[in-house]
Amino acid sequence: MPSYQKLVRDRIPEIIEAAGKKPVTHILAMDEYLSELDRKLNEECVEYQESKSLEELADMLEVMYAIAGARGYSVAELEAIRKKKAAERGGFRDRVYLDGVEVTT
Repeated sequence: MPSYQKLVRDRIPEIIEAAGKKPVTHILAMDEYLSELDRKLNEECVEYQESKSLEELADMLEVMYAIAGARGYSVAELEAIRKKKAAERGGFRDRVYLDGVEVTT
């Protein structure tokens, strides 16, 4: 039996069964779930870095939404903080790259 040992999307066991195979799964405790979500975010980030695809960005977003929910935050709260920070500090659209800061006396 191949071993995967990773967090998967909710419908993956159903998809495996539809392919005529038997998934072996268990439900994670919350501390394990949070740890696996962090690992999954890193995995998705690596996949995005390799492919630069919109699909991988969507996967990262799905994991971020799951992390927010698991930590007791709503997507609306996450978005509100993102907007607040963008209003106060800007976003990343202008492509500004900070080379350093000169000290003036």
